[in-house]
Amino acid sequence: MTDKPYEEFWVILLNRANKVLQKVQISEGGISGTVVDPKKIFKIALENHSSGIILCHNHPSGATFPSEADQKITKKLVNAGLLLEIAVLDHLIVTDDGFYSFVDEGAL
Repeated sequence: MTDKPYEEFWVILLNRANKVLQKVQISEGGISGTVVDPKKIFKIALENHSSGIILCHNHPSGATFPSEADQKITKKLVNAGLLLEIAVLDHLIVTDDGFYSFVDEGAL
């Protein structure tokens, strides 16, 4: 994902033992953003009997810190996951120079 000139959003589906069931691309956008649809994410998670998910997207700009939009969608997905009993375990932002983990930074 780090070599892409546009944003991509992926979800990693996990079972109860946090083993990866599947990695699914949710969207492919432009240079400055991509669409993240909670309904699509949780539909896929429910169909695959996921107990947890990890969100992941890239920042082609190289900025490792989350934007305000990143923070809002993360909060929205965490809240939806609580209702559906599908834990959002982390949201990773990856760049050529490194990554940002919402969990590691205490933001999740």
